[in-house]
Amino acid sequence: MDLCLCELIKCLGVLAVVALFLVVLIAHLSASMIDLKRHEREKYFLTSDSRTEPFPSLFDPHSLELSVVVPSYNEELRLPVMMDETMEYLEKRQKKHQSFTYEVIVVDDGSKDKTTEVALGYMRKYGADKVRVLTLVKNRGKGGAVRMGTMSSRGKLILMADADGATKFADIEKVEAALQSINPKPDNMAISCGSRAHLEQDSVAQRSVFRTFLMYGFHFLVWFFCVKGIKDTQCGFKLFTREAALKTFSSLHVERWAFDVELLYIAQRFKIPIAEVAVNWTEIEGSKLVPFWSWLQMGRDLVFIRLRYITGAWKLESPRKTQ
Repeated sequence: MDLCLCELIKCLGVLAVVALFLVVLIAHLSASMIDLKRHEREKYFLTSDSRTEPFPSLFDPHSLELSVVVPSYNEELRLPVMMDETMEYLEKRQKKHQSFTYEVIVVDDGSKDKTTEVALGYMRKYGADKVRVLTLVKNRGKGGAVRMGTMSSRGKLILMADADGATKFADIEKVEAALQSINPKPDNMAISCGSRAHLEQDSVAQRSVFRTFLMYGFHFLVWFFCVKGIKDTQCGFKLFTREAALKTFSSLHVERWAFDVELLYIAQRFKIPIAEVAVNWTEIEGSKLVPFWSWLQMGRDLVFIRLRYITGAWKLESPRKTQ
């Protein structure tokens, strides 16, 4: 009996080793660098007088105080609420402080609805110096859309903000204050993350046991494989110095939901200081996140992120200009 048990344990051990080897092999072989090249149509934005002009590059010196990057996929219904709130805040701030300059870049991530048309309406109202629309030829995923918009920005500071307006835009003052409080900033690099961690207990009370289990499982995987010390990696309200954005987005590989985790993993690997501050957040109907499958995909991506860096399939890149 003892002999049979020992053989069983040995077999299970061998199977576990084989399974681990296969996971590592799959992670390594399926890894690929994302295509940083733009389609020709993605290199230009439309002006209010229907001319096309080339987008600038993140490699260029900043020419504005703030860039706001808004990734949008099929957001024709939710985008106007967010844009109205955002533009009202930014216009009031500019009137109060005339030296303050800004732009909002709406990135249409290959939408099938009228997201681009809605965004262009704001461009015509405020002008192409304040609102620009980048329409991607194909859907890349939220991470890909944020990266494309960030690489086209002019701001000294760059904020990524979700199109659903779940975070009150005025809370930019909170993430700005947290960013300014970081001292020192090596090579002027720093990141400030909006956080919903203070709302977690309320959300647990409203969720099913299964969804709560998935949430805590995801938090554990984030902590175990990738990012330490950040309670909420997924809040879509993050502020970067231009230097930090260039350093992190130049190495980004994940283009879908788990891209935030890789960004923060890269930042920690480069020893870029990160602040986290509580923001006001409200759940908005119309989320593109499918609870079970999206969590499953993100969990897989978390494991693969770490394995691909460990095996050398992915490497931390020095910023490089691409076409």
